[in-house]
Amino acid sequence: MTDTPSSQPDNPQTTRCGMVSIVGRPNVGKSTLMNHLIGQKVSITSRKPQTTRHRIHGILSRDNYQIVFADTPGIHTGQEKALNRAMNEAAVSTLFGVDVICMMVDAMKWTPADEHVLSLLPEGGDVPVLLIINKVDNVDDKSALLPHIQSLSERYPFDAVIPVSALREQNLVELEKALVDRLQEGDFWYEEDQLTDRSLRFMVAEIIREKVVRQLGQEVPHQVSVEVELWEDGPRVTEISAAILVERRGQKKILIGDKGERIKQIGIQAREDIERLIERKVMLNLWVKIKAGWSDDARALRSLGYDERN
Repeated sequence: MTDTPSSQPDNPQTTRCGMVSIVGRPNVGKSTLMNHLIGQKVSITSRKPQTTRHRIHGILSRDNYQIVFADTPGIHTGQEKALNRAMNEAAVSTLFGVDVICMMVDAMKWTPADEHVLSLLPEGGDVPVLLIINKVDNVDDKSALLPHIQSLSERYPFDAVIPVSALREQNLVELEKALVDRLQEGDFWYEEDQLTDRSLRFMVAEIIREKVVRQLGQEVPHQVSVEVELWEDGPRVTEISAAILVERRGQKKILIGDKGERIKQIGIQAREDIERLIERKVMLNLWVKIKAGWSDDARALRSLGYDERN
């Protein structure tokens, strides 16, 4: 974004800082919103629901305020596997101990899943909750938007209702200003040039997983994880080796593709993004491993970083 909000404390030396949680059902655009507010890709995205699995902190720093966003997995009702439960726990945990909550919904839609997220919001007004209506650029009949906003406003005492288009960066300046106005005075938590609290290894694993999800669509469900096993910085090139974990032999075959073409394309696309991230040449080695039942194994999930309590 080129514009920045004009909201400034009376004393230019005063700084504000706080945590903003972005919650909502799967696939409403939470990660896209955070990425565009920060101006950098911190959280991976795709059209597939539940692409985000971890709670990821993205950091937006301006001259006199810092917003720490908690991008979360989509809150969903299906908790049949340990992975689903871990994702929900990661999301719901950000409803507490934050300065502002942004509940995000999809334009003119309101679903039982949205109602479920709404039921989890804190009561009592201790934390301001903003309703963010995303993808308004897709609404053909703009006259229907105002009654829809009015209807949603009656469901919960939202502090504000802000229509945006995260992808087109519409109304994001107004949203950022609304967030800054609700932050407490305080020192920055992170260095001004830091974009996330996650490690480079984590970011690289997420980049690879993003390319897998985008390549495979629904062919291999979300039973895919990525583990960086080797990271070696040479004089000119960084060598990275990563294992893509699947649960069944058939998924491995689909992921590798005919004559290895699919895994090759995943590697090419991932390497380009990783090189931009670490600003070095990269030699990326990928292979596919079968780890049966990992998505319903609490110990395996902890080893892959899905236990947000640790």
